[in-house]
Amino acid sequence: MRSKAIAAALAAVLLAALATLAHGSWKGEPLAARADEHGRQSANTAAPVLAPVSGDPAGATPTEAGIRAALEPLGRNAALGAPPAVAVVDALTGRPLYGANQDRPATPASTTKITTAVAALTAPGPDHRIATRVVPGSTPGTIVLVGGGDPTLTALDGKQYGAGFQPAKLSDLAAATATALKATGTTQVKLQYDTALYTGPAMHAIGVNENIAPVVSLMVDEGRVDPTIVGKESTRVQSPGADAAKKFAAMLKTAGVTVDGAPAAGTAPAGGAPELASVQSPPLAALVEQMLTVSDNDLAEALLRQVAVAKGQPASFQGGTTAARQVLEGLGIGYGASNLKDGSGLDKDDRLTPQTLVQTLSAAASPAHPELRRALTGLPIAGFTGTLSERYGPSSGAADAAGVVRAKTGSLTGVSTLSGLVRDRDGRLLAFAILADRFGGDPDPARAAIDRMAAALADCGCGTAG
Repeated sequence: MRSKAIAAALAAVLLAALATLAHGSWKGEPLAARADEHGRQSANTAAPVLAPVSGDPAGATPTEAGIRAALEPLGRNAALGAPPAVAVVDALTGRPLYGANQDRPATPASTTKITTAVAALTAPGPDHRIATRVVPGSTPGTIVLVGGGDPTLTALDGKQYGAGFQPAKLSDLAAATATALKATGTTQVKLQYDTALYTGPAMHAIGVNENIAPVVSLMVDEGRVDPTIVGKESTRVQSPGADAAKKFAAMLKTAGVTVDGAPAAGTAPAGGAPELASVQSPPLAALVEQMLTVSDNDLAEALLRQVAVAKGQPASFQGGTTAARQVLEGLGIGYGASNLKDGSGLDKDDRLTPQTLVQTLSAAASPAHPELRRALTGLPIAGFTGTLSERYGPSSGAADAAGVVRAKTGSLTGVSTLSGLVRDRDGRLLAFAILADRFGGDPDPARAAIDRMAAALADCGCGTAG
């Protein structure tokens, strides 16, 4: 392995850099995350980053035999139960470099979010914003709060996300609504809330727990009972739409408009009712980065439904996964035996092949698709950000790859996965996927074994010139 001194110097350089992005290299906006004093992570704040995506195509190219020699001994670690399914490609060209069971559909856990990110950045696209609206109801004296699917709409000031992420504020929507109502002499209304955008079950297959709220199109602060928590597990409310409407009613009262009675479920009038007020989410590019960095399940399912709406599919688990597959295949990504049930990876019946994951990453790195770069820039950085912030430490056996590996983690019972980018010792940018879903017991040794495999790719001088 490269010396710890070199790794430390590299980390220092990375900490001083800003992420950049455009066409063949990352040029532009800061991207990644840092922990606050409570250990929470939020995207879009200054953090260590990788070197530019662009590589030297004339440099040394890893050989299949070289990568096999680096990975396969580590893949036989007993902590993994059985050798994981693995694929490695040249990130910029998509050229396959190594595979071991690369076409086996494995349980991907949260590496599923890579496919959700690329689908969302394609349709509806990185600049799309999700609107939450208020319109007059069909009954005089009634207004309707209409959810558009923005789970980051906040009843707080938004500072819980960090300075780089500015969610839409429910208080702004209430103030604008009150202004519009008072302009017509209205100071008392009945309030309904509309969650009709989504169809199908609201409950994820795992049920409502600390990992995900009911998936509905109207909520504030991702349905968390403690809305100050970002990127960590939290108890969730059982009826996010009703919770949002109740908080909206209180804010209307503060703004000078009284709500008569308790808010009730309802539907906005058909035919496009005139809008009283609206607020918009951050652009999907920012939502994608936030979702990947902290592995946000609520955001993942919301983004999946935005893909469904854009592709004319029902805004449901099934409609979303059907739409995402259409998008990925339209990008030339081989779906093969992959079969997803959700956008977050929480469903243990999800199946993705390593080949699908590395092709998705390669598409995001391609100069032909600069609109997809945020699917890379949101990936956690080993040892520094998001769900990799506490991995690749000094005693991990993979510390020299801290700051070098950028990847999405995945973890379920008996499942540990990692998929992302790494630059090898010869300067080639590699996309990799390592899916271990056949072990039992303590997951920490399996995660450590996978981290050492990714570190071996970083240390791999296993190529030939040209």
